[in-house]
Amino acid sequence: MQLRPIFLAIGIMTVLLGAAMIPCALMDFADKRPESHVFAVSAFGSIFIGACLWILSRGGDQRTGQREAFLLTVMAWVFLPAIAAIPFVASGMSITDASFETISGMTTTGATVLTGLDDLPRGLLLWRAIIQWVGGIGIIVAAIAILPQLRVGGMQLFQLESSDISGKFLPRITDIAAYLGFTYLIISSLCALLYFLAGMSWFDAVTHAMTTMSAGGFSTHDASFGYFNDTPAAWIAAPFMMFAGLPFSLMAMLVLQGRPMPLLKDPQPRFYFMLAAVLTLIVTVYYENVIDTADVDPMLNGLKTCLFNVVSVMTGTGYASAPYDTWGQPMMALFLCITFVGGCAGSAAGGLKMFRLEITAKALVAYSHKMTMPHRRTPVRYGGRTLDEETLQSVMVFLFLFISTFMIAAALLSLCGLNAMEAISASATSVSNVGPGLGERIGPSSTFQTLPDVAKWICAIAMLLGRLEFISVFVVLTRRFWQG
Repeated sequence: MQLRPIFLAIGIMTVLLGAAMIPCALMDFADKRPESHVFAVSAFGSIFIGACLWILSRGGDQRTGQREAFLLTVMAWVFLPAIAAIPFVASGMSITDASFETISGMTTTGATVLTGLDDLPRGLLLWRAIIQWVGGIGIIVAAIAILPQLRVGGMQLFQLESSDISGKFLPRITDIAAYLGFTYLIISSLCALLYFLAGMSWFDAVTHAMTTMSAGGFSTHDASFGYFNDTPAAWIAAPFMMFAGLPFSLMAMLVLQGRPMPLLKDPQPRFYFMLAAVLTLIVTVYYENVIDTADVDPMLNGLKTCLFNVVSVMTGTGYASAPYDTWGQPMMALFLCITFVGGCAGSAAGGLKMFRLEITAKALVAYSHKMTMPHRRTPVRYGGRTLDEETLQSVMVFLFLFISTFMIAAALLSLCGLNAMEAISASATSVSNVGPGLGERIGPSSTFQTLPDVAKWICAIAMLLGRLEFISVFVVLTRRFWQG
């Protein structure tokens, strides 16, 4: 196995992550905060570590293959959160809390252990937004350029010829990252501008645009998006959260090339928008007839509340504008189900993803037909093509690992003292990379701060497994992988 190109890539990413700390240092210096040195020292240390890896790994044999790609994917999502945690530890947080916050941020889960956000230094709040924004583009690039080549969870359906993992694949990944990153930046900038015009301060507009387009959900206020309920910001956030859950390769064609047809012809967005509309309708009808029956409350306000929170949970953004965990047992059960849904493949959203839900449903129908008529050929078709056995098997293995990880994490969390609802929802929201759970301690109006340290590590590991699509991690942990 060639480790040199892996450490080279990790070194470059570490340098870039350290450079991203500099605006946070400048923000604290401008605000004359006593802890303004934290990000300056952290940036210097991170850049130094990354530069050492970069320099020591240059030259030599840079050929890479599938095994190197697996290892790089896993190492990047383990090593970079450790670097991103340095400012939190230097600010006085425990290693457990700092690790939880950075893993939640870089996997764009959005679960937090911090309280008193309104009074925290703006540099720290900006850093939380930056790690989610960086994590978001990292997820998108991995989902489009790497995971399809690794044939993870049926992602081979979205394989790009230009990202073939053979020889020196890193330059090709860099080209794809630049193409997608420019689209990501344009849409994020538009989101920030609209937030500002809707009444947010420039700082809130920029940070919330970063955490919206990354489907992350970190806010600068304890009330999350509820802080802006008196503004039209929620109407702006809902479509941009939906954008974050769309395939970014097709979004790039729309934004940079003016080609809408690939996005319109893809089966994922159609199912995605239809499911969001149906779920929003169900929740809105329930909300208006059971929760908010006052005549003084216009229907439009109820629709805004329901649309925002359904889209936020469905895409895994994790913002909250209302305590939906207090809307009764039917809504708690529905929101728990929505937690698993996710967005489209190749997006920043977590969860099961649209194509897997549709393929699973079609496979069940085909299997039922096969049971009743054994001699009938019942191929499973998706996106105009017949799926081979390998793709179907890959999707089913992913579902098995997803459900198994969710159940094991829920069982372990229950042993840590969480009640049944808290354990189930904490596991679901971590594995699906959503953020807030359900219940008094971890609901949309609370944080994960009061959980035991062991429970926080369980949730953090579940976040990483969910973001890395499970199979990547399990492959790297096998003995055969290292024996080569």
